[in-house]
Amino acid sequence: MQMKQVLVIGLGQFGFSLAESLTEKGVEVLAVDQNEAIVEKASKIVAQAVSLDATDEEALESLEPEKRDVCVCGIGDESRDAATICTALLRQMGAPKVIARAGSQVQQRILRLVGAHEVVNPDREFGVRFANQIAYENIISNVPLSTDLQLTEVKFPEPMLGKALSELKLPSKFGVVVVGIRKATSGEFVLPQGVDRISQDDRLILVSKRGAVTKMIEEA
Repeated sequence: MQMKQVLVIGLGQFGFSLAESLTEKGVEVLAVDQNEAIVEKASKIVAQAVSLDATDEEALESLEPEKRDVCVCGIGDESRDAATICTALLRQMGAPKVIARAGSQVQQRILRLVGAHEVVNPDREFGVRFANQIAYENIISNVPLSTDLQLTEVKFPEPMLGKALSELKLPSKFGVVVVGIRKATSGEFVLPQGVDRISQDDRLILVSKRGAVTKMIEEA
């Protein structure tokens, strides 16, 4: 299978961490930033690192974004105009999928208007996930799978304990699907069956739309 190729532009905290994590997952990353010191640091981690101005059309075109599986514009809040220009140029050059980083809802709308296929706000998303973990003690971890779906590990609400999964009817009632159970007694991860009954210390892995798990906890 051909290795996925990703172009990451902007090596701030978000971009650098993304490039590093993608490399660890076997993705071929071309990392780009104007800061030569950061590019030098990244060159020791990713497949290739280049120092250039991503708002320079000729320079950006030399990276052949149309040949990359994904192009990520991770330019920070201090350069919003640059992020907008870079995103627009990537679309203009035929990049098949452009993901842009936004620091505000206004910037998010602008980046969508200039053609970003997907816009992420990592600071806001982390804040929302962390707030859920503080507000709802049952939520252990929460990871976004897409703009709509999330993967959540939870302790089951007490009123639901001891009941069979089929009896709870979570998909029809709350839009929540149980994809795994981490057993308290052994730590073993098992696939769920309709007859399974959840004990107090078991952990459930759920896939749902945003807000569905908190609704389930509140209405249990």
